[in-house]
Amino acid sequence: MPFLDYVLQRPSYGWQDDQGTSIKPTTNQIFREFFSRLNVFKDRKNWLPFFSWLKVACLVPFFLVFLFNFLSWWTVLAAFVYSMIIMGTHGTIWHHRYCTHGAYKFRNSFWRFFTQNLTLNVIPEEIYVISHHVHHSKSDQPGDPYNAQAGFLYCFLADVNHQPIAKDLCETDYNRVRMLMQHTGVTANTYKQYQKWGSYVNPSYAIVSWLLNWSFWYLAFYLIGGHALACSLFGAAGFWAVGVRTFNYEGHAKGKDKQRAGTDFSDKDKSINQLWPGIVAGEWHNNHHLYPKSARSGFKTHQIDLAWYYIKIMSILGAVNSYKDYKKHFLKNHHNPYQKTKEAS
Repeated sequence: MPFLDYVLQRPSYGWQDDQGTSIKPTTNQIFREFFSRLNVFKDRKNWLPFFSWLKVACLVPFFLVFLFNFLSWWTVLAAFVYSMIIMGTHGTIWHHRYCTHGAYKFRNSFWRFFTQNLTLNVIPEEIYVISHHVHHSKSDQPGDPYNAQAGFLYCFLADVNHQPIAKDLCETDYNRVRMLMQHTGVTANTYKQYQKWGSYVNPSYAIVSWLLNWSFWYLAFYLIGGHALACSLFGAAGFWAVGVRTFNYEGHAKGKDKQRAGTDFSDKDKSINQLWPGIVAGEWHNNHHLYPKSARSGFKTHQIDLAWYYIKIMSILGAVNSYKDYKKHFLKNHHNPYQKTKEAS
């Protein structure tokens, strides 16, 4: 059985039925799975998804303070920019293009650390990276951890129900997980520690890095704009942390066939290019599925790609020493032939 078929923890309702069709669990099944996997008292190996949602819960008070104490035109603008643009673009730069696909390389670990901590620490790299490799291998097929055809909740709660790594990997398979994660700089568990905690990331590293990251950014925001700015941006990060969990459902057209000729060229899945995620986060999703290892996904003139601009600037400054850019390949093999065919017809 291929490694990506079993590297993720299988949900109790399974990935597919006896006929090989994707299972669409009921709402009750999804919620039972969700709360079961958050139960750290039942199994300490549930600590990472619990920790991920704990961070979201910790951001809720900041969001409420922002709403009831600091709501003004400038805090709303700051929260909008931070959540929609800065957090979104950073997720594309760090989790998506670097951690998962290795679309570019840093000159040294300092610039990697710098980029990793450009925003508040919210999403654990491990939960995102390993499952995203599976997603690209099985897009919109049985085993896709956020298969949009299984419904909104299936995608929204996927970080708990479908994305954590399996808890019973042999040492050889765990080392393959380590190979997929080692370039991220995240401190890994030994195999013995993995057997105890059920995760790649070491709990001590995860907790300490979270506390240091949040402490630094609260102080920085406070020095710039007082508690008003700090609470507003922390609250905005919480808003983004919930909203980003809806992206793959939308980015794969809610499981429907909505691809457009001349816009979406990757036809092996249901991914689509969307204007808003593209502009605010560089997430031209169909382009990305066409060239997953490209440091740039905004190939057309109107496709703004803020994540690519950051990578390119870092390259000019010498912080990034190599990257992959498939724009010329896209124009030559997809866009230009389509335009010629369209003009001829």
